[in-house]
Amino acid sequence: MSSGHGHSGHGHGVQANADQRWLLGALGLIVAFMAAEVGIGIAAGSLALLSDAAHMLTDAAAIALAVWAIRLAALPAKGRMTYGWKRAEILSALANGLTLLLLAAWLAYEAIERLITPPEVTGGLVLVTALAGVVVNVAATWMISKANRSSLNVEGAFQHILNDLFAFIATAVAGLVMLLTGFARADAIASLVVVALMIKAGVSLVRESSRIILEAAPAGLDPVAIGQVMAGRPDVSEVHDLHIWEITSGQPALSAHVLVRPGRDCHAVRTDLATLLAAKHDIEHTTLQVDHATPGPRRPGEHCDTAHGPVHRATATP
Repeated sequence: MSSGHGHSGHGHGVQANADQRWLLGALGLIVAFMAAEVGIGIAAGSLALLSDAAHMLTDAAAIALAVWAIRLAALPAKGRMTYGWKRAEILSALANGLTLLLLAAWLAYEAIERLITPPEVTGGLVLVTALAGVVVNVAATWMISKANRSSLNVEGAFQHILNDLFAFIATAVAGLVMLLTGFARADAIASLVVVALMIKAGVSLVRESSRIILEAAPAGLDPVAIGQVMAGRPDVSEVHDLHIWEITSGQPALSAHVLVRPGRDCHAVRTDLATLLAAKHDIEHTTLQVDHATPGPRRPGEHCDTAHGPVHRATATP
């Protein structure tokens, strides 16, 4: 019995230092403006500004966690950590998503109270601060767009900043409405817009990170369809114990037990399947155990196995 492992280099971490510089630059902008916004929000009595600041806090946390995950993911695989620390970004993305949802619940409660009993809000301060927030978020969004967005964490941070940009636009509109008409409930309405954006981002992060943690098949990869394609290749008799999962965002993996027709070259079949999976489905981390379908005498080299990869089951025959 021999083993064949399919591994190839992945793009994650190649631009790690450059990614960290862009992320840290955006983090500095966000934290500085967030501190100023909290002070102005309290002075103006604006929940919309405070909710924007809370959203920016989650943005800052997302960026900080992304930097932390990049550094952990760069550590080599060793000891019990056979995949290294690549799942760190998934855990931080999950934590970030849950934080977003908890903040959204609190802000929704406060906004509804203010809809019922609107306090006095200084519209001019809200408008000016929101317009400044638009400028800061445009700059931060541009910085993060320069980083590697194939990472779930980096993409999550990017989406947060983008959502925050939309939230500041809504807050600016609320400030203008209050300044021109005195309609104080516009502040609470703008807060609810921010809440909706936070829920959308939070649910998306929790769903995607949970899918990877639970080792479900990656979006866009159908285990049954892939099993049928593999079973339809020349000299393949059967494919079973098929598993497809993601090691981390953008790094799918696959393992399967493949039965080869008697007398055929199982080494050649393994190579053909590994090449097919990499070219057609972008699965470069594969573990294929390859055996002959009918037991019997075998010449040296006729019995093969292995490569490395994902989670889900499918059985197919040609």
